[in-house]
Order: sequence, then structure tokens, then C-alpha cells
Amino acid sequence: MKLNHYHKALLIIFVVALPLVNPIVRGDGVGYYAYVRSLLVQHNLRFETDWIRSPWPFVDRTVEADGRIHQPYTATGHLYNHFSIGPSILWAPFLVPVHMVMVTARKAGWNIDTDGFSRPYLFTAALATAIYGFVGLCVSFALARLFVSEVWAFLGTLGIWFASSLPVYLYFNPFYSHAHSVFAAAIFIWYWNRTRQQRSMMQWVALGLLGGLMLDIYYINIAILLLPLLESLRQYWQAWRAPVHDWSVMRRLFLANLIFCGVIVLAFLPTLITRRIIYGSVREFGYYPSTWTRPAIWQPLLSSNHGLISWTPIILPSLLGLVLLRRYDRELATSSLAAFAVMYYIVACHPEWHGISSFGNRFFISLTPLFIIGLAVCLQEFGRWFKQPRTAIAASAAAISVLILWNLTFIFQWGMGLVPHVGPISWRQMAYNQVVVVPARLGSSLKSYFTDRNRMMKQIERDDLRRVRGQ
Repeated sequence: MKLNHYHKALLIIFVVALPLVNPIVRGDGVGYYAYVRSLLVQHNLRFETDWIRSPWPFVDRTVEADGRIHQPYTATGHLYNHFSIGPSILWAPFLVPVHMVMVTARKAGWNIDTDGFSRPYLFTAALATAIYGFVGLCVSFALARLFVSEVWAFLGTLGIWFASSLPVYLYFNPFYSHAHSVFAAAIFIWYWNRTRQQRSMMQWVALGLLGGLMLDIYYINIAILLLPLLESLRQYWQAWRAPVHDWSVMRRLFLANLIFCGVIVLAFLPTLITRRIIYGSVREFGYYPSTWTRPAIWQPLLSSNHGLISWTPIILPSLLGLVLLRRYDRELATSSLAAFAVMYYIVACHPEWHGISSFGNRFFISLTPLFIIGLAVCLQEFGRWFKQPRTAIAASAAAISVLILWNLTFIFQWGMGLVPHVGPISWRQMAYNQVVVVPARLGSSLKSYFTDRNRMMKQIERDDLRRVRGQ
């Protein structure tokens, strides 16, 4: 495929932003990375080394006489690890050859660490995350181009790329699962859309494999499976409403749906196997039970405690764009809004709907492809208000630039602890910091980030621990 200037611009931005990638395993990333490291190096799912070696300040590193650490263990004698194996599955193609080279070099006499924590491993995994996220963005751009002009698809992609929660988990915390979810969700939605007019049995199999991968990466991605579900329900209804019930169509579709579900379960086996090993049951996932009858109605959207729109306001025009998408593709618009509603309900019912230490409401990053489509549609519809296309593009670009600048400086505040990582924030303090504190500290902090990142990250972790202990 020949690259046009929009593709080249996306690629240039990706390359320029690569130095922002932070190859340090921290927070939830400890649990995600532990799978590939322990399987690759130790050939088991014993996570003691991962917990001890991590910079996670909330881990008790007291080692008992039998080698166990002073942390809760499951009935099978494993450390609790409720994080998913999907990101490790995607890291593996990059890390396996690196590990082979490292082991070979060590056998040849080189004094290097092959424990999975040295720089070659961490840089490779962090770079892989950035690549997966970028591919997901490019696929989302391609999807948006199906409905709007390229310029709006480009601006929509840039807007969600840098004015949402995504950059935190693409660059600052690349060992979380969210960038991988963007990749898997984008490929799934793209393939669903490409095949929805006439899908063969083998294409249902491929779609099932992609769906299973989405679930391996992040369980609440199950909401995105509404796209083929609602498509199938529509086709059943059309076949039923035919002058003579079209039983052949319904039988074929039912068989396709069975195959699709079966393949999803097959692709989800890596997760089920790890649950069986760690917890002793494929039904145990290690999470706190959700309160399905008492959802947090408005908080996940508007709360100062990591609300989706309150922290990342660019999502509002994106959702509006998904409503306006009905003018272009009624089925995709309906399915997208339904997927958002189901994911919202799942998040709202969880006792930790705020994500604890989260920038914005990170649970919704999986919907990045849909947000990009929605934002692109909203920008195109907004552009119709202007007589001159150039004026519309300039106004839209200016609005996106303001939202990006606001978001990046807000990310700086959050990363440096100028606003609390956990719990609600003061919007008054946040606005003051944006105007006064951030400009004064940005230069020196960026210099430290690029020249002495390890020390900076350790200080941030210590500050986090001090805040939690002071609560």
C-alpha cells in the first residue's frame, strides 16, 4: 500500500514520540509482565522474583525461610495475580528472540543478566507496546476514513492519541494492558466491518480468534463482542420476517455463531489455563465481585475521581460523533453505542470503577477505535458549519490542539503528583497548576525524565507510598 502524506505524518509523530516510552515495570504492569518473564526465564508461574524485583512500593518483600514472600498465596501455592496473560502473549514474539540472544551471549562468556529484568528485555517489551498501540491507531484511522474525509480521520486520530488517557498507557506505563487492547480491538472491529456483508465460516473462525485475543488481553473487552452479536440478531430477524421464514439462512447463521463462540473459548484457553494453575479453578479470576444491582450511575463519567469526560473531555465530542454516525452507518453507530453502554455498566458496577491510581478512566481505552471514528465524524459534521473548508479544518485543528495541550499538561500534573493519583482531585488546584505550576516545572522535569529516569520513577513511587500510608 502506498503511503500518503497522512500516513507519513502519523509515522513521523510515532517515531518522534518514541523517546517518551518508559521501560520501567511499575504498578499493574508488574502483574502483566510477570507472565512472560516467569514463563520465559523460570518456565513456571512462580511470581516471587517479579514481586521482589519490581519497584512496586505496595509489595511486602519480606522473604520467608522457604523462599516464599510475605504476601497472600492461593490454594495452589501461587501468588495472587489477577492480571491477564494477553499482553504477555503479544510481547512474546519480541521477547523470545531477545532472550535467546541474551542466553547465547551469556554462554559465550558475556557478563549479562538473563533474568528478564535487564534493559534489553524491558526496552523490547516497552517498544513492542508502542508498536502495538501505533498499529491500533493506524487501523482506527483506516476505519474512520471509510466514513469521513482523510483530514477528519487524521485529526480524530491525533485527538484521541494525545488528548485521551491513551498516552499515559502507551508511553508512561507501557506494561499495562491498555495499548494492547487498542491493537486487538481495532483489528477486531476492522475485520468485523470488512466481512459483515458476507462472512464465510473461515472468516467467522478468524473473527473468533480475534475476539478471544481481545478477552485474553482485557476481560471487559467482551463489550466489543456486541458488534457481531447485534449483527447476528438483525440477520435472524430479517430471515424470520421474510415472506416465508428463511430457515436455511437461520440454520447457517446459527452454525456460524456456534463456531464463533467455540473459537473464542479456544482462543481464551491461555487465560483459563493460568486461572487453573494459579487459583485452582477456571472460574476464579481473582477480582473483587461486582455489585451488578448498584452501579455508580454518573461517577465513572463526570466525577473528579477519574471521570471519563471530566478528565478527558475530548471523549464528549467522540460520543456525540457516534450518535451522528447513524447518518453514515446505522448498524455501526447502534452497535458502537451499545458497546459503550455495556462497558460503562460493567465499569460502573465494579467497586473500583475509578481505577484507583489512574489517569482518567483508563478502562475505556479499549474503545479507542470507536472514539476515533466518533471524533472524526463529529469534526466533519462540525466542519459543515463553515463556508470555507480551510476555515473548518483550521478551527478543528486549533480545537484539537488546545485539547491535546490541556491533556498533556494534565498528564504532567498527574505523573508528578501535583494532583492525587488516588481519589478525587480539586479542579481549582488543577486549573491553578495548569497555568502557574506546570510552566515553571516542565523544563526541569522533562530533563530529568530523559536523563535520570530511574531516579525520577523511584521518587514518584516513594511519593505514592507516602500518600497511601498517610490516608
